[in-house]
Amino acid sequence: MRIASLLASGTELVCALGAGDQLVARSHECDHPAWVKHLPCVSRPTFDITGSSGEIDRLVRAKLAAGQPLYAVDEAMIAELRPDVILTQTHCEVCAVTPGNMTGELCRKQVAALRYGDLDGILAGFAEVAAVIEREQEGRALVEGIRARQAELDRTLAGASRPRVACLEWIEPIFHMGNWGPELVERAGGESVLGTPGVHSSAIAWEQIRAADPDVLVVAPCGFTLERTLPEMPLLAAQPGWRELRAVRAGRVFVADGNLYFNRSSPSVFESIDVLAEMLHPERVAPAHAAMWQRCNA
Repeated sequence: MRIASLLASGTELVCALGAGDQLVARSHECDHPAWVKHLPCVSRPTFDITGSSGEIDRLVRAKLAAGQPLYAVDEAMIAELRPDVILTQTHCEVCAVTPGNMTGELCRKQVAALRYGDLDGILAGFAEVAAVIEREQEGRALVEGIRARQAELDRTLAGASRPRVACLEWIEPIFHMGNWGPELVERAGGESVLGTPGVHSSAIAWEQIRAADPDVLVVAPCGFTLERTLPEMPLLAAQPGWRELRAVRAGRVFVADGNLYFNRSSPSVFESIDVLAEMLHPERVAPAHAAMWQRCNA
């Protein structure tokens, strides 16, 4: 079977299912595992994605207001690569290519779309994709392994205090982390104070963060690596009342890799639970993902 993945989560999932050698194409966002970057790239953003969070937000809003697509798909190249299955998503038109970005012959291909905004739904999506690419057994093993790791973490955190946590998915403007973000916090032994499970992330006023006054603040912008996020932290530190926040006073402001963790509906999103547990409960959970997050002293 020949698989074209127009979604970073899809590419990661195919590899986790042991079918990476069947990939024939990837999206511009696919970067994990690293070797997939050698595959032909068949999509591109139609706006500059190298700017700051504020610049990207303005460009995206302008595109959407004008009714213009955010992504372009190289349909001619895909046709040459002759995939049997195309992987994409329907959860968010801003984050990645959707079936709406495809026309003509591609619309008649077998398309498998990840579409869920909560953790159980993501696991269901894994099973659906596994069935489409004829890897049902591997899909069951993947889901069972994820559930087993969560059960082990639950035992590790039994009886621990539950700090109040706010997670941010964008800096300018400020977005709280919705979708599966609040669930990640809960499963990592915290209490989410912003965002609603299964509901899209949305812009919020800074005053809502001040009012919530979390014990822990986690900043993991969508599509941003740790290195890309750190230079923007002064924007948050310049907000009124920053120094008075409980999380700031306690030194519990953390920056994390939102690109690989937190924002993708892929196997990595379940590792985000471990990443958060390392931040929230260092006395119980060893920092196995220490390269992917750090304490911020802004």
